[in-house]
Amino acid sequence: MKQHLDKITNTAHRLVWEVDISKMPYVRAVPIQGVRIIHTLVRELADGQLSLRAMSLVYTTLLSLVPLLAVSFSVLKGFGVHNQIEPLLLNVLAPLGEKGVEITTRILGFVENIKVGVLGSIGLAFLIYTVVSLIQKIERAFNYTWRVEQSRNMASRFSDYLSVILVGPVLIFTALGITATVMGSSVVHELMAMEPFGELIRLSVRLVPYILVIGAFTFIYVFVPNTKVRLGPALTGAVVAGVLWETTGWVFALFVVSSTKYTAIYSSFAILMVFMIWLYLSWLILLVGASVAFYAQHPQSAGLLQRELFMSNRLKERLALMCMYLVTKRHLQGGTPWDAGTLARKMSMPTRPTEKILHALEDAHLVILTSGEPPAYVPARDPGAIEIWEVLEMERRTDETPHLTPARLPDIPSLDEILRSVDENVQETLASQTVKDLAEADMGEEKKSSVALAAVSAEQSETAEGA
Repeated sequence: MKQHLDKITNTAHRLVWEVDISKMPYVRAVPIQGVRIIHTLVRELADGQLSLRAMSLVYTTLLSLVPLLAVSFSVLKGFGVHNQIEPLLLNVLAPLGEKGVEITTRILGFVENIKVGVLGSIGLAFLIYTVVSLIQKIERAFNYTWRVEQSRNMASRFSDYLSVILVGPVLIFTALGITATVMGSSVVHELMAMEPFGELIRLSVRLVPYILVIGAFTFIYVFVPNTKVRLGPALTGAVVAGVLWETTGWVFALFVVSSTKYTAIYSSFAILMVFMIWLYLSWLILLVGASVAFYAQHPQSAGLLQRELFMSNRLKERLALMCMYLVTKRHLQGGTPWDAGTLARKMSMPTRPTEKILHALEDAHLVILTSGEPPAYVPARDPGAIEIWEVLEMERRTDETPHLTPARLPDIPSLDEILRSVDENVQETLASQTVKDLAEADMGEEKKSSVALAAVSAEQSETAEGA
C-alpha cells in the first residue's frame, strides 16, 4: 500500500512540478499553475505567517476603525451622503446577523461623539496618524506577500494614504448612487418587463455586491503594495478573494445563528468575540487574495515559501553575472531598462532572490536605479570598465560583516596559499574581460543569426520567383 501511495505521489509531483508550463498550450498550463498556487497557499497557511499578520491587522483595526470612520464621515458630510455609512457597515457586518446591527449602532455612536472642532490641532493630528498607521500596517502585510522589503517613504505615505482615505469613500458612494439611479430609471423598468432582459437585469442586480467587492479588492491589490502590480493578476486575486469573502460570510452567518450557547457563556463579550473573529477571517481572505495575485504575476515563485528562498554560492554567482549581462545588453541596445520584477520573470527566478542580487550590485556601485516608475536598473558606469571578476568578487563578499569575515579566522599558511592560488587563477582566466564584452559577444551572435535568416529568406524568395 505504501509503495502504491509513493508511486502516485511521485507521479503527481512529476506531472505538476517537473514540467515547463511556459512551453505548454494555455489550456494545459493554467490547470497546472492553479494546482501549484493552491499547494503553495495551503503551505503558507500552515506556515502561520498569513494568520499571524491577519491577527495583527485585527488589533490595528480595533484601534483605528472609529477614527477612520470619523474622517470618512467628515468628508462624506461635505457631499451630503454621510447617511450612507450605516447601510455600508450593515452590509459589511451582515454575516453577524443581529449582532452586526448592534455593533453598527455602537460604532456610529462613537463616530458621532467625535467632534473634530473640539479635538484641536494635536487631537486632529493624532486622529489622522491613527488612520494612516492602519493603512501602513496593511501595506507592510502586502509587501511581505509581494516579497517587497522597502515601504513607501513618509511623504508618499501621507499623500497616497490620505488621497485614498479622502477620495475613496466619495468614489464608493458615487458608484453606489449611479447604480441606484440607473436601476431606478424608467428605461430599466421597461426592460425588466421584457424577457429575457428582465431576467438578465435581475441576475445583474444579484451580482452587483460581488462586482463591488471584487472591484474594491482589485483597487487594494494594485494600490497598496509598494511595487508595480499588473491589473490582470490583481483581478485574479480579487475574484478569488471576493468569492471566498461572500461564501465565508454565508457560512459565518450560519455559525452566528447557532452560537446562542456562546452568548450564554460569554455574555456581553460574545459580541466583541464574534466581531473579532469576522475581522480576522476578512483580513485572512484579503491576504490570501493578495498571495494569489502575487503568484499569478510571478508564477515562477509558486512552490517556494519565503523562508525557503536561500541560494547556493554557485547560483548567486551565475545570477549576478546574468543580471549584469541583461542590464548591460539592454543598455547597449538602447531599450527600456529592466525593472526587478520583469528581470526576474525573464530569468524564470523568484522575485526576492533577484532583488537581493540587484541590491548587492547596487551597493557595489555596479548598477543604479532610474527615477522612472517602476524604478529600473542601468549600469552605474561604463560597462567596458566593469570587469567580470569584479562582479564575482562582489558576490563573494555579499553578506560579510565586520563580525563575520574571513579575516577573523586563524591563519593557516597552507590553506591561505591554496585560496590565493584559486583567486589568482580565476583572475588570470578572466583578465580584462568586461560585462560589455560579454553582452557584445552575444549581440554579435544574434546579428549573425539574423543575417543568416535574412539570406535564407531571400534565397527562398528568389527560388519561388524562378519557379
